[in-house]
This record gives sequence, structure tokens and C-alpha cells, in this order.
Amino acid sequence: LSVKIAVPVLAHISNFDDFDPLAAEPGVALDFVYAGRPLPADADLVILPGSKATLADLAFLEAQGWDIDLRAHVRQGKPVLGICGGYQMLGRTVADPEGIEGTPGTARGLGLLDIETALAGDKRLSPATGTHLPTGAEIAGYEMHLGRSDGPDRVRPLLRLADGEEEGAVSPDGLVSGCYLHGLFAADGFRTAFLDGLAAGAGSAHRHEATVERTLDRLAAHLATHLDIDTLLAIARRAARAAA
Repeated sequence: LSVKIAVPVLAHISNFDDFDPLAAEPGVALDFVYAGRPLPADADLVILPGSKATLADLAFLEAQGWDIDLRAHVRQGKPVLGICGGYQMLGRTVADPEGIEGTPGTARGLGLLDIETALAGDKRLSPATGTHLPTGAEIAGYEMHLGRSDGPDRVRPLLRLADGEEEGAVSPDGLVSGCYLHGLFAADGFRTAFLDGLAAGAGSAHRHEATVERTLDRLAAHLATHLDIDTLLAIARRAARAAA
């Protein structure tokens, strides 16, 4: 059993590690789609990733014809998830009145969510926990973005955060959704429930954080075996004192 998830690789894609937990799932075939390739027609899910430059990557996406592929994907009754910049692109418009990303102006979005985004205000950077409303599973992640998104589809939030704030949006048919939180798929319970929603039994017993900790422990042991860690630390301390 395999669920195929396509991720278009935007020119300014950010937060690649959002997808590490999915790549480690035995029941997931993760396809990073680079420029020059169409989004695969047999994908069960398309995830629009975060971006360091939303407006530029929106233009890049359209230049690749991926906007056409996304609309065809949704017409087939298959879901799309947008994360942060990808969430912003899914809306009707993305405005940059202050010229944060370049020349001030407004771009037409993909129109798959009835929201509008304005890139303004201070950059938001904060951890968050809460609940994924469609599955009821607990989530944890972090926000790292500029701007706010609002509109009719926000009446159907994707997440409810621990502080009571409702986050994200879902289309009326439930096929298109998005939110600002990175790192969602690291939560094992949520990831399993989410994948099982795509195909029964697609989730596994994989424990992502435990795997990361084991990997770091093995790396630390390898370095301790082959490097003189105490000498390296002493050199680093001397350099720090000299710089001070």
C-alpha cells in the first residue's frame, strides 16, 4: 500500500524538513517535483510548501504550469494542502502593499481557497500546539511568516490552537486546506491519522522524534570515536574568548 504525495519544488522553497517525517513513512511515496516536470496525475495529495518569497514563487509556479495541474488534481476530487507560503498562494489574492518582497502590488492567487492575504506587519515566529480539526489529532509546530490571511473559508479552520485561536482554512468541499504552521507532520498521531484519511492503513508505527534522537545519538558516538572532542571544544572556547 502506498500513498503518493507530490511536493512542487518552488524556486524559493523553505523548510524542507517539513517533509522528513513523510519521507520516512513506509507507506508514502514522496515525489519532489522540480521545474520542467508536471505535477504527477496519479498523486493522491499535493502539498504546496513554504516559501521565502511568496509572490515570486507564485509566478514561478504558474510559469511551470503547476497551477493548471493543481486545478485538474482538485477536479479529480483529490486534496491539496498548503503550508505557510503555499497556503497564501491558494487564496484569491496576495497583496504586498509595503513592497516587502519587491515592488508594491497585488497578485492573483490560485483561487482554490476563498481567502486573501496581505504581506504586512512584523514577522511572526512562535511555537504552537493544538488540534487538527478534521481528525481530532494533536499537532505541534511553529509559525514563521509575514502577513495575515482572511476570508470566507476561514469559517472552516484547519486547526484549533491551544490558546483557542482558530488557524487556517478549508474549502467548502474539504478538498483544499492550508495553514501557517510548519512541522505538523512530526506529530506521530496526527501523521498517522492524516495518512489513514488518504488511504486506510497508510499510516504506520514510525515514531519520528524517537528516530531523530537515535540518529543524533549515533552521530554523537561516531564523532566521539573519530574526533578529539575535548580538544575541539578547547579551541572553540579560546576563539570565543579572543573574539570577546
